[in-house]
Amino acid sequence: MNDRLPPLTALRAFEAAARHMSFAEAAAELHVTPAALSFQIKSLEEHLGAPVFRRLNRRVELTDIGAGLVPGVQEGFEALQAAWSNALRRLDQGHLTVTAGPAFMAGFLAPRMSKFVTAYPDLELRFTASLKILNFQRDGIDLAIRFGPSSDEGYFSERLFHEWATPMMSPELAYSINTLDDLRNHTLIRQTSGDILSSIESWTEWFKATDTKGTSTRGPQFSSPDSALNYAANGGGIVLGRVSLAETYLNSGRLVAPFKEVMHKEHYYRLVCPLGMENDPNVVIFREWMREEIKSLDDFSKGRVFV
Repeated sequence: MNDRLPPLTALRAFEAAARHMSFAEAAAELHVTPAALSFQIKSLEEHLGAPVFRRLNRRVELTDIGAGLVPGVQEGFEALQAAWSNALRRLDQGHLTVTAGPAFMAGFLAPRMSKFVTAYPDLELRFTASLKILNFQRDGIDLAIRFGPSSDEGYFSERLFHEWATPMMSPELAYSINTLDDLRNHTLIRQTSGDILSSIESWTEWFKATDTKGTSTRGPQFSSPDSALNYAANGGGIVLGRVSLAETYLNSGRLVAPFKEVMHKEHYYRLVCPLGMENDPNVVIFREWMREEIKSLDDFSKGRVFV
């Protein structure tokens, strides 16, 4: 039995193919031809003395031996990637890569970037907007702003803000609305953003939570929260606006939120990073800056009643 490890290139080819369950997709990721990738996996099988894939018609599947090999190989490459990323980070202290959802990025972070640049001109922020939970090591992420139930075991996690939504409208439209029941007489803007907060953007859920009569069938529908807020600000109707995304509209007076009732879920925005990275100087700067910026949302929460 050969206890020596096979070449690293062969293990990398195996890991990519096992992750994609496709030689073609793995080859594309590694920038090699499918034939070259197949050769690397064949050399690994010869080194091991057993097949790790079954080659079927137009697809592959792992053998029992291959399936048992996958977790350790993936953990090994993740550890290598983490070590390499840390080494690169120590060489380049001038940037910080942050990921957040597209709506939060556009509605909360983007309007504040000029303030950050002014305060920290030597720190370059690099943003990745995605609803996917990105891998810190593989995707080169330093810090994530996440929302949802806390599932951050094994990571540093710091709560930022408890999101909520409430009816928002232009000041002119607000003159004709005195009670929650008045909402049913106006155009209700619907949203289909599709993320975990979609239920607090739902008029059906709003009327149920506040025990008022109404309908959610009237009005235009938007897949982008920012488009829905902009439509409401221009007098198009009433939107269930999320405060973190609507803050600039509320501060400018283009939108008002006249009711104290707000709808929420038991989830929080959180800052998440690998353990130990929370003390990285650039991460500390961003954490402290975010804590200060988020206070403006806390001010909007005062006097609100969660339904």
